[in-house]
Amino acid sequence: MKKLIILLFASNALITLMFANVVVAHEYSVGDIEIGHPWSRPTPPGTPMGVGYLVIRNHGDSDVTLVGASTPRADRVSIHETRMNDGVMRMQPLKSGLTISAGEAVEFKPHSYHLMLEKLAEPLKEGESIPLRLEFDGAKAIEVELNVQSLDADVKEMKMDHSEHKMEH
Repeated sequence: MKKLIILLFASNALITLMFANVVVAHEYSVGDIEIGHPWSRPTPPGTPMGVGYLVIRNHGDSDVTLVGASTPRADRVSIHETRMNDGVMRMQPLKSGLTISAGEAVEFKPHSYHLMLEKLAEPLKEGESIPLRLEFDGAKAIEVELNVQSLDADVKEMKMDHSEHKMEH
């Protein structure tokens, strides 16, 4: 009887772990393009902009270019890159899109490539999922959901220069 209880407990734990991995690691795939762990972070009330992060993997034999994105939660979505320049973090739009070379992956993450969700209709709240459509040149569009999750409290504040980023009000 004791062995049966241990076996049932172990089986239940294994099933729980398998389910947790499915929930946490959400991925999308269309053709040779795979999108891994799309996420965003909450925005304070009145903040007109949000961000989107994810990993794009190109399993194909030819390059593809992310040329745009859209969501019903924002007036527009643009592709940006943040990089350090003379000790100042600068963010700028990638107007021609972002190429993902054949067999390579590009990670969108804080202080790097990211999607800007501009003119949000309402704040992004922790725990919700935001629909997002990614448009490619060289591949089919992919529908994903950005999971809104908080960042670690240890993320360092960095000086940002947004002078290159123009936003209509």
